[in-house]
Amino acid sequence: MMLQSRLRKIIDQQNLTALFQPIIHMQSGEIIGYEGLIRGPSDSPLHSPLNLFKVALAANLSVEVEHLCRKVVIEHFAQMNLPGKLFLNVSPECLLYPNMKHGETLDYIQQFGISPERVIIELTESQPTYDYELLGKAVAHYSAMGFEIAIDDLGEGFSSLRLWSELRPAYVKIDMHFIQGINLDKVKLQFVRSIQQIAEATGTLVIAEGIETQAELLMVRDLGIACGQGYHIGRPCNEPATQVSREIAQTLGYHGVAVYPQEKISRQGDATALRLLRVVAPLSPQMSNNEVLDIFVHAPELEVIPVVENGFPLGLITRRNLVDRFALQFMRELHGKKPCDMFMDRAPLITDKHTKLQDLSRLVAKADRHHLFNGFIITDQGQYLGMGTGHDLMGEITEMHMNAARYANPLTQLPGNVPINEHIERLLENGARFSACYVDLDFFKPFNDAFGYRKGDDVIQRTGKILERHCDGARDFVGHIGGDDFLLLLQSEDCEERYRAIIAAFAADIALQFSGSDRERGGYLSENRLGQTVLNPLVTISLGALRVEPGQFCSHHQIATAAAEAKRQAKRITGNSLFIDRRAGPCATATPAVDERKRAATVACAHAAAPLTHHPLGQIWPSLQN
Repeated sequence: MMLQSRLRKIIDQQNLTALFQPIIHMQSGEIIGYEGLIRGPSDSPLHSPLNLFKVALAANLSVEVEHLCRKVVIEHFAQMNLPGKLFLNVSPECLLYPNMKHGETLDYIQQFGISPERVIIELTESQPTYDYELLGKAVAHYSAMGFEIAIDDLGEGFSSLRLWSELRPAYVKIDMHFIQGINLDKVKLQFVRSIQQIAEATGTLVIAEGIETQAELLMVRDLGIACGQGYHIGRPCNEPATQVSREIAQTLGYHGVAVYPQEKISRQGDATALRLLRVVAPLSPQMSNNEVLDIFVHAPELEVIPVVENGFPLGLITRRNLVDRFALQFMRELHGKKPCDMFMDRAPLITDKHTKLQDLSRLVAKADRHHLFNGFIITDQGQYLGMGTGHDLMGEITEMHMNAARYANPLTQLPGNVPINEHIERLLENGARFSACYVDLDFFKPFNDAFGYRKGDDVIQRTGKILERHCDGARDFVGHIGGDDFLLLLQSEDCEERYRAIIAAFAADIALQFSGSDRERGGYLSENRLGQTVLNPLVTISLGALRVEPGQFCSHHQIATAAAEAKRQAKRITGNSLFIDRRAGPCATATPAVDERKRAATVACAHAAAPLTHHPLGQIWPSLQN
């Protein structure tokens, strides 16, 4: 009652403050308008709009408060002579209120000299909307007066997607939940991208709310979102700026591209035995052998039939076993009418439908060989569901590994070949300046043979982390081609310093993988295939980089070829090395001949004096493998 009393006092005294938050065009950086927001008295528990409208709802004063908020916002907007459009928050229930005077807003703006074309009615839901037909008529009334319509908090409200479909607004505002962290979350990225595609098809402009970081701003811009709003652009205030800050202007004018978030978890992790399920009608253990043989005769595609009693699997009968036994003299006459469980495999391989395919693969590999041919029974809490075959399991595992290699390397979880190529194409299409760097470990194979694949995998993982640690996550892309080969796509202006830092960090880290005596002699002893003791050089790292200017290359294939050649040049240098090729690419405009040696810069950081050998490339771009 006390709060309601204070609310009535606020209404009588019109004691509300209008704040304005800028909304910008994401490509030009121009402020297209402001969202009008409201605050109660600063010394009151009703200062927050959330508390203000909560108390208004309890006191049955929602419409009165909303009208007052609208009037205060319009008045202050006009007094400050702010440019662009004014976004006015209006609840659907207010539009549907029986005693609603639809001309009041028009009277307000005309009183203060604002044309309807500059005012956006922004529908904000606090309750479910059910009467879409009536709401459509109310919106049509506003549209007829010259107002445009926007839907607020798309993806958060009760029925915002249906409102979009029914009302066909000029603007939709994506809820801040999907914008904040979009540079780190692939699901949010896909959601916003889908909304943008729908908006393009319907002629709607999208406004991204809640932009709070530079990385989010770049990501939203790169997705083609028309407009943006958020604390990073401008906080709500009573005297807002009429131009964006220099920092925002520089960010929006940045010619690079944002790095899309990549899937860190291997896709094969979620697949279960249920994916392999084949429905096979089971046999009863009381069924005769003759009846089972008749089933096999009339269903030539069947190789195995499970035997089930009361829903629980007992075993398997295979076509081969039954036919081979009945081929013996007098076997059918002696056993044809007997129960089929006498020829049943009583120890079949049984797995639950939730078993991961990787675990099932290991289970089949450890079991007796005949289970690979017989297949396995799939159950749900012990109850029979169907069958799975070894052939299907092998096919699924192979496909998952191929997908994992293309999209995310399972060892480092870094992006694989497909995301690498996609990012290169985005860089080229947007005319971005960047550096492509092929990273390869030298003398890694003998190290892997001498110390084992577990330690070899550890070195590869540590290398991947070093590369990530020395790159800017918002601007630089780290990809894992395969094996000990990586590809860096850096938009950072200090890329050469980053390359040198990578070399220094790797040299310090790899030294810890060897004993003091190994480091002193510059290598480690091991036996070769002939059983001879040989001295192997310590593992080093080679970086082959090229600087890519707009129009210099036409495709990721050309980048791949040039980066691989730069890597080969780096590997000719003893020790940890960096080779930077500054020559013009194959698509660049022809220039007078210049000494090629002057067009390339080479930086070498010696770590181990040892003869060089070329290490084969990894799994990307097979035509380039040595």
